[in-house]
Amino acid sequence: MTNARRKLLLNAFRLFDSGLMIFAFMVATLAVLHQSHTVTITEFFSIRVRIQNFAIFSLLVFAWHLIFSVSGLYVSRRLSSRRGEVVDVIKATSLGTFVILLGAIVFHIALVTAAFLALFWLVSTCTTMVSRLLLRVMLAAMRRRERNLRNIIIVGTNGRALELARRLISLPETGYRIAGFVDQNWQGLEAFRRSGYALASDFSGFPLFLRKTVVDEVVLALPFRSMHAEGSRIAALCELQGIPVRVLTNLFDLKITHSSAEELEGDGDPLITHSTHSVEGWQIVAKRVLDLTISSLLIISLFPALLVVAILIKLTSPGPVLFTQNRLGLNKRRFNVYKLRTMVPDAEERMREIEHLNEVSGPVFKVKNDPRLTPIGRFLRKTSIDELPQLFNVLTGDMSLVGPRPLPVRDYEGFNEDWQRRRFSVKPGITCLWQVRGRSSIPFEKWMKLDLQYIDKWSLWLDFQILLRTISAVLRGSGAA
Repeated sequence: MTNARRKLLLNAFRLFDSGLMIFAFMVATLAVLHQSHTVTITEFFSIRVRIQNFAIFSLLVFAWHLIFSVSGLYVSRRLSSRRGEVVDVIKATSLGTFVILLGAIVFHIALVTAAFLALFWLVSTCTTMVSRLLLRVMLAAMRRRERNLRNIIIVGTNGRALELARRLISLPETGYRIAGFVDQNWQGLEAFRRSGYALASDFSGFPLFLRKTVVDEVVLALPFRSMHAEGSRIAALCELQGIPVRVLTNLFDLKITHSSAEELEGDGDPLITHSTHSVEGWQIVAKRVLDLTISSLLIISLFPALLVVAILIKLTSPGPVLFTQNRLGLNKRRFNVYKLRTMVPDAEERMREIEHLNEVSGPVFKVKNDPRLTPIGRFLRKTSIDELPQLFNVLTGDMSLVGPRPLPVRDYEGFNEDWQRRRFSVKPGITCLWQVRGRSSIPFEKWMKLDLQYIDKWSLWLDFQILLRTISAVLRGSGAA
């Protein structure tokens, strides 16, 4: 497919997605108006559109298009799974629906109700998902008939190169045809030949092979350290002829990795990033927007209750209302966490006296019937009300609503395994999997594994699930200490 034709089809696809969004908006609007019996369908289509409303709606359509673009829905999906594309669509339509909600709040759009948003999200998600799945089916059928194929050369004959070849052959719907392997004579070449594949060229003959062969892409699967110079030469040859080069980015054989490439402004080499978590890009923005929105709403709605609790703390025990403690956050940055005071003022100084009462394993300290607790403090701990001032930590950006709990410096100094420290690679939160699965009743090592499980499987949907389950856990008072 030529670049001009691809660009034309891509623009048509963008217009089609915008059309689906407009269709979903109309369906939701008609349904809400019909339910309220205010406007008939005939009257709806005869309504005159004001310039102001048209401008607002155009802005929402543009935001929708922008969200789809940054979500990667217009890049080549040959190598992505069906499930991955469905998840990306759900994320994009969910964020787009949230933007419409924000637009309704800012511009006072009375039409946008909870029922409207639910129906709009459902229609836009389903139609977008179905359209992309149908496109996948059509493209897969074409590629199985050997149309829309891409010839690929794999440079390298090691185990990683063979695994890539097997995966591409097992997925004919991706439309990749292996044009050959390129490598030099080495001790593993005999094992490569026994696998049934043939060597198309060695390194010295590669320039001629590249000139005479139809090649759409080249994949470098060479050892990073020993073959860096040869890989650079091959990449330069491909660059001269305008042939895209892919690199198997797991250069260091990491078991859990998310890779991305970035280029700094000005001249210079791009940077390939290996990360053990996927909280990046637009998802970070969406998570932060949710943090700011929900924490602000909670602070405003709970402020009278917090004021009453603060007065009760002051009346029932001497000392300040708030307790602040230095804790470790993102990448072990220190910050002051805020809590409602539940203990006597000299609780920190009396820690050594009661360390023998610790009821949990590992370096953390938890005592269910802590003698330092004030009468009202016991109730605040049981109901988790003492944690509510951390909503201000969320507002300042030191914490998130959902994430591994920030630990005191004393607890961190007791860590004896580096894998446990990976929990600090994301922003800490008020609640996480540990809170909804038993809290203080869970052993320390399992707690750390739950934090890593959250990091490895993170999604906005997982955050929503944890927040809903946290409400249930707090109402039950499960595991509170």
